[in-house]
Amino acid sequence: MKDFAGKIVFVTGGASGAGLGQAKVFGRAGMRVAIADVRQDALDNAAKELEAFGIKKEDILPLKVDLTNRAEYTAAADKVEEVFGGPPHLLIQTAGVNSFGPIEASTFDDFDWVMGVCLNHVVNGLLIFVPRMIKAYAHKTEFWVATTSSMGAFMAGSTTGPYSAAKAAVCNLMYSYADALKPYGAGATVLCPGNINSNIGNAEKFRPANLKNTGYHVSEGTMKTLRAIHATGIDPVELGEILKEGIENGRILVLPDHHPEN
Repeated sequence: MKDFAGKIVFVTGGASGAGLGQAKVFGRAGMRVAIADVRQDALDNAAKELEAFGIKKEDILPLKVDLTNRAEYTAAADKVEEVFGGPPHLLIQTAGVNSFGPIEASTFDDFDWVMGVCLNHVVNGLLIFVPRMIKAYAHKTEFWVATTSSMGAFMAGSTTGPYSAAKAAVCNLMYSYADALKPYGAGATVLCPGNINSNIGNAEKFRPANLKNTGYHVSEGTMKTLRAIHATGIDPVELGEILKEGIENGRILVLPDHHPEN
């Protein structure tokens, strides 16, 4: 996919971090930008940031949605078509959460929360959007699906078991969709960065009340440590540009390399 101007992008987790960086990059490329997130205050701030970045207010659509809720996700898809006149030409699913703790102490809530956001929301988006995208754009114009996975997809982690498992599954899904979408003149890309300067270290603050039973080490202290680690990560806009270059060149797997100077 090389032509972005005037088209529509839908970014999950688009209110901060990697998702907001992607929204900025593709918005700057001329796309109309829909961003989905569960946090209304973050969406409000993101919309202001996108405007300050040079994207027109009428080309920004913030959507508060629980991406693990299929009815809410479907309603968000309907809203994109209502406001922008069609489904996205580019679907980027970046929303993610993580928590750190010994996998042997995991609870069902730990797995349901992490895999619900990191894997199930990706499945939801693909099943909700891809049929609409095929119907609207197949053999007419370029369209694409992309997902932000992680280097964690390729390594075992005794403290990140659910996250790594979810990210590995996401990679496999993108490989499958890359093959499946070829006959329609489309494709798929999976982005697997290492550390990102993002807010994922605060994820536990937004864990749903019905999934709070955890076997992990969760405290303000552990979150502070995670925030310090992620502060050294790759800049989200730089990461967005790397994803854009990968999509433009039809890459299925994109592996950014980042070495902080310290």
